[in-house]
Amino acid sequence: MLWTATEIAAATGGTASAGFAATGVTFDSREVAPGHLFVALKGAETDGHRFLPQVFERGAAGAIVSQPIEQPHVLVGDTMAALNALAIAARRRMHGKVIGVTGSVGKTGTKEALFAALDRGVPGRVHRSVKSYNNHTGVPLSLARMDACSRYGVFEMGMNHAGELAALTRLVRPHVAIITAIAPAHTEFFSGEAAIADAKAEIFQGLEPGGTAIVPFDSPHGARLAAAARPHAGQVISFGLNPGADVCALETMRSAGGGTFVTARLMTCELGFTINQPGRHWVSNALAVLAAVEAVGGDVAAAGLALADLDGLAGRGARFSVPLADGGQALVIDESYNANPSSMRATLAVLAAEPATRRLAVLGEMRELGRESDAYHAGLAEPVLAAGVAGAVLVGGGMAALAKALEGRLDFVHVADAAAARAQLSSMLSDGDAVLIKGSNGVGLAAVVAALKGGTA
Repeated sequence: MLWTATEIAAATGGTASAGFAATGVTFDSREVAPGHLFVALKGAETDGHRFLPQVFERGAAGAIVSQPIEQPHVLVGDTMAALNALAIAARRRMHGKVIGVTGSVGKTGTKEALFAALDRGVPGRVHRSVKSYNNHTGVPLSLARMDACSRYGVFEMGMNHAGELAALTRLVRPHVAIITAIAPAHTEFFSGEAAIADAKAEIFQGLEPGGTAIVPFDSPHGARLAAAARPHAGQVISFGLNPGADVCALETMRSAGGGTFVTARLMTCELGFTINQPGRHWVSNALAVLAAVEAVGGDVAAAGLALADLDGLAGRGARFSVPLADGGQALVIDESYNANPSSMRATLAVLAAEPATRRLAVLGEMRELGRESDAYHAGLAEPVLAAGVAGAVLVGGGMAALAKALEGRLDFVHVADAAAARAQLSSMLSDGDAVLIKGSNGVGLAAVVAALKGGTA
């Protein structure tokens, strides 16, 4: 039991029509399972109240609504305000440690790695936001889903405008706040990377008294982030591959499976561990994870073991082999969920280190980059060539600048959309190939990945 009708009414200031008990919370009617509480949000394009019949057919225990219904419910004036109130109540009743994660890149991967690292020490006692529920609706939903007995809570927070993180972090009230990295993402809405750093640093405004801020030492904005954290944090810890960081990699060595064995100096000890995911960016993420585990009093040795078992996430580094019509196989590196210049470079470096007969890349345009979009896209030419890419499929109008920069230097095709990219890739794949698929989520390259998973290429 997660919430009773009485508790929901008390938290939201609403009126319960009947007694009921909920085992989960959602605002997506497609996610409702027996025993769930459904929050009928009103949006610009739809109204959750329209789906109430289906919700109760699926076994919902009750609903938060702004208009009376026959089924068990809590009646409120504003369902979005009620969800926020439920989130505040959930956070207030949880007496464990809470960690907040943000950054231009690496948020979701770091959040999942933190969950795995903490859960290894206290199985079943760690709560985290699922998927990429990191905005003004996803964060309160994730909080409302947190069990009161959770030992740890890990929450991802995102933004694309200044001021958004300040609101989210005051809901989460983290004991530890991490910024993974600062990179040119959503630059359409900011004057430059310094402004992005300032917006990300808003996460420190919600720190609990005496809380810990964890900042990237290797970032050119590291000192700026640390300075922004000090008025709110009892302790500021830096992490990075540079030995000047508080938590740093003393030695790294590529492991047999493609990951990295790391000897790290933490705040209280040294630790040798393997990070299963390939790439220097994952070494950096792992150091941030261990700094946070140490800061909340978790088991760092167990965390190190968990990092060795961590698999890639769908759309964020997952790998699988595709059987080819001629009996061969090709490796797919699925980075289809999102892209910005920094993450593109990082994953191209991962592709470069992949032993393969040929290296191929399906690269979708990077969106929300504003006036510098062409320059950012053209700037990928050297990383593509350095990765030893033998052939590329460039997807979307924004890739025109990269296409121009690669003319005469690389075999590539430039197509309009994901469907055309799928057709092109099918004719290119050969036995022993490794193909990276990466682009902004709106380009739809996840459909290319799904098609490859669904059958032979």
